[in-house]
Amino acid sequence: METEPTTTTCAATPEKLKLGSQLCFALYSTLHGVNRVYRRLLADLDLTYPQYLVLLVLWEKDEVGVGEICEALFLETATLTPLLKRLETRGLIQRRRSAEDERRVIVTLTAEGRALRARAECIPDRIAAAAGWSLDDLIDLRGKLIALRTNLTTAD
Repeated sequence: METEPTTTTCAATPEKLKLGSQLCFALYSTLHGVNRVYRRLLADLDLTYPQYLVLLVLWEKDEVGVGEICEALFLETATLTPLLKRLETRGLIQRRRSAEDERRVIVTLTAEGRALRARAECIPDRIAAAAGWSLDDLIDLRGKLIALRTNLTTAD
């Protein structure tokens, strides 16, 4: 039986409201470290982290609609459009209207965008090295974080 977070009965303890006891702060502060490492690694590719995420989607499946990219990255179109414009200006992607539905914009990698994938190939290994964990440990953590995200987004 699911209980709304606001209606959960809880016992008061002094530890519960300490900063170091908060899941949100552990995630928030960890993300600062993760972002710092990604920023350094992506500087070699002249990419921002959000641009890298868009390219990851396209490296997995080229010729994708803007809506599909938004869904994959949990972004709104208004957030994604400026990212796509910058990637297009850099010559990494192309955008075109769908022949079947003029309202739909299709995003495709250019040859330069596809070639950049080879240069990004080592990023997961370098993240694992920076974390001091194996790739298997990071994969396990990712799975737990995805489960946490799913639970939290369905708890609304």
